[in-house]
Amino acid sequence: MNKFILLIVGLFLVNNVSSQVNSGVRLNGKIISDYPDLEGIYIANLATDISVVSDKNGYFTLRASVGDTLLFSAVQFKGLKIKLKSEDFSKDIFFVKLETMNTILDEVKIQEYRNINSVSLGLVSKNQKQYTPAERRLRTAGEFKWYSPLLIPLGGMSIDGLLNAISGRTSMLQQNLVTEKKEFLLKKIYTLYEDKFFTETLKIPSDYVKGFQFYIIDDQKFVAAMNNNNKTMATFLMTELSVEYLQIIKEK
Repeated sequence: MNKFILLIVGLFLVNNVSSQVNSGVRLNGKIISDYPDLEGIYIANLATDISVVSDKNGYFTLRASVGDTLLFSAVQFKGLKIKLKSEDFSKDIFFVKLETMNTILDEVKIQEYRNINSVSLGLVSKNQKQYTPAERRLRTAGEFKWYSPLLIPLGGMSIDGLLNAISGRTSMLQQNLVTEKKEFLLKKIYTLYEDKFFTETLKIPSDYVKGFQFYIIDDQKFVAAMNNNNKTMATFLMTELSVEYLQIIKEK
């Protein structure tokens, strides 16, 4: 009987210790950087799949253990992975320094497109800025000089700029440019995420998936994450936005 009691107590202690090991201990941290906005930085414990976000001052709290790897990710910062050591838990606050993300395009990316184009054919200068169709139409609409109407009788100047200003066509072209950018972003979403991600992971009803996609491309942080090819942050932001969207659907 005594052996049975000792066995039960032993199992209880083992389970209790195991539970504490699995859950880890509370780690209080603070992100520091030259960048002023430290709110919404994504911190994930890759060992436990637990994630949190930082507050406006860069503080965060999550449970972790020695040997766990933390992932820090945000649109404006370079991604960082840190493997926790025992001394990290002995401090009152665990400080993490993040470097800001430079948004300069890598020159190598330009070489990925080797198709024949106007530059390779020598039709335009190599350093000339390339415009999308909507950007090109908007630029043309704005090329109006005050002296253009005076030179019309000479047969050499166009009055397109004047007509565009009067008719409001410039405003329409600006809206077309916004629409074009949204279309590009929607195509990128279709490429990166399957339909089941929205219906199964985010729990968006299938009839509302398209509406949700239009909803998220109006969020500046999400757009910035997509433009910076930061899929981790984009996915995290979509998760937050899906909660808001589901609440909007519920209130209808």
